[in-house]
This record gives sequence, C-alpha cells and structure tokens, in this order.
Amino acid sequence: MPGVCMTGIDAQRELFLVGSIALADADEVFAKVGPALGHAVRRIPDGETGDRLGWLEWLRPYLEAHPLLEPVPSDGDWRNETAPEKWKHTTWYRLKEGAAIEDLVFRDIGYARHAIESFQAFRRARNQRLIAPHCRFMVAIPTPFNQVNQYIAPDSRAAIEPRWEDGIVSEIAAIADAIPHDQLAIQWDCAHDMQAYDDARDAWFEPKHQGIVDRLVRMGNAVPHDIEMGYHLCYGSFGGKHFVEPKDSGAMVRLANAVSAGLQRSIDWIHMPVPIERDDNAYFAPMEQLSLQPSTRLYLGLIHDTDGEQGTLRRLETARRHVKGFGIATECGFGRRPPESIAALIDLHARLAG
Repeated sequence: MPGVCMTGIDAQRELFLVGSIALADADEVFAKVGPALGHAVRRIPDGETGDRLGWLEWLRPYLEAHPLLEPVPSDGDWRNETAPEKWKHTTWYRLKEGAAIEDLVFRDIGYARHAIESFQAFRRARNQRLIAPHCRFMVAIPTPFNQVNQYIAPDSRAAIEPRWEDGIVSEIAAIADAIPHDQLAIQWDCAHDMQAYDDARDAWFEPKHQGIVDRLVRMGNAVPHDIEMGYHLCYGSFGGKHFVEPKDSGAMVRLANAVSAGLQRSIDWIHMPVPIERDDNAYFAPMEQLSLQPSTRLYLGLIHDTDGEQGTLRRLETARRHVKGFGIATECGFGRRPPESIAALIDLHARLAG
C-alpha cells in the first residue's frame, strides 16, 4: 500500500507520535496515520480519542462513583486561565469519614479496557495492510503522580497515592496479559512530574526531586522487560501551548539521567519537548550531558504546525550541534487541537520524514 514501508524505517528521518490524536476513534487514527507515517514511526497510539482527549478529565466519573471516596471543593487549579471550560479543575476527592485506607482499592480504572479494545482496531488495520509489520501498538498512561495531584485533596494524597499506584500497576498487568508483548509499547506520560521536578509545581513528599525519580523508576520497573517502554517528559499543553515553558532542557536531562541510572530494565525512548521559539543554543546545550542507556532513543518535540517545515528544520539544526542520533515529534500530543487541523499536521510529519 502506498506510504507503508514493509522493511523498517530510516533512522535519520524517524518520527514519534506522543499519544493523543483528535480524530473520531481508533479505527480512524490507524487508517489515517498508518498509510501516511508507517514508513517513519516505530509505534502508533490509538489517539486517546473521545472522552480521553482531555487526558485526565475522563477519570472524574470513575472517582465520583467510587464508594469510599467523597468530593470536596478544590482550592483552584493554576491551569484554569488556559484550560477550556469543560476541563477546568473544580473538585478534589478524599477518603470518606470512617472508611479505612486499607479497604481502598482501585479496580478497572479503564486504561486496560481501552487499550485492549483499541488493540483489536490496531490488529484489524494491520491485517488490512494499513499499518506496517514493524509498528507496535503504543499505550500512553499518566504516572500516578498526575492523577493523584489532579484529583486527590492535598491532605489525602500521601495516604491514597500507594493505593492508586497499585491500581495503575494492575492496569499494566492486565494490558500485558491481553496483548502480545512483541506488538506492544507502553509510555509513561510525565507532565505534573516534570513540572514539579522543574520546580513549577509542589509535591506532598520530600525530598521532592528524588521522590519524583523514585516514582518514575517504580513505574518503569512495573512494565515487563520484554515490552517496550518509554517516558514522555511533558510541560502540559492546551492547543499547542505549554502551561509552563521550560527554561532550557536542563531539568529534563537531569531527570532522564537519574531515571535511566535507577531502572532495572531498559528505556526504549525518552521524548523531550521544545518550545516553538527555542532555536537557540542555550536551550539545547544541557543535552550534551545526557547519559542514557545505549538502547534508549531520544525524540525531540521540534515540530510545530504554526511554523511548519522551516521552523522545525531551524530547531533541528541547532539541536544537532548539541546531541546526535534523535528522532523528531511534536512537543505534546495532537489531542487538544481542532479535529480539522489533524490532516495538515499528519501531512507535515510526512513531509519532514521524506
């Protein structure tokens, strides 16, 4: 089929898809992305379509219905000035009075259920030769720090976090049980984690920086070693604009190095965003200190649809002065963009891949 390479990809033109893609459903994602970009990507996500395009917002009904949790008013969310009305954060949850923390269990959160369903669409698309044989199905899941920080009341986070973490680990186990490992890749989305590590958010534990490293290491080690696994170091995004702009790549480099050193398994990729205006040496210079595992592929979020090929190539030229052997991507997912903009963005990726 035109656009699908059956023999692998050119490492010099490799693309990476971060996760969300604002199309109707997984079938449409695979039908649009596979033929256009299959020659240049190793992994294709289901697009986190429907309610999941809000990233964490689709979890609210699950928490609302939990028999051991009760809602309390949120003190506010620093994102609210940039967040669309439907995604504004107004409610926290805490353990109900009289309930025992030992009884709090999070079952069937939904990540595994969606992944298993979407894998069937992935398999159909591959059988129809829309997706190249070398491509894996990628599942992107936020680390527990994100959900707990977003939805749990501050005075309950330390107690509830281990229970939520157990629930996410059980979701990983369910995905691993249902999907062949040689066709699967799992990405940890690290938005609140990355922002906190760069001191743009607080945390409920000390020391904060080491605590974030320890949590990312635990989650990485929870993925079976024969499943590909990577990290998306994120600064948050609505409509292609970060909530917090990184000063440079230094915090990402320090976090990536620490997690890489702490893991008992390989990291297959790390993705780092690049703001649209950052084509300067100062942004990329810290990447000279990257100390990743030999198996780890670096992807840089150089692609921005507002300045297209010219802007991407300008940032690419600067990046190459400081780091070698990386692929390219957008700085975050496609999910918070108008659906009508996705075709042009996919086409931009295809042109950049050659």
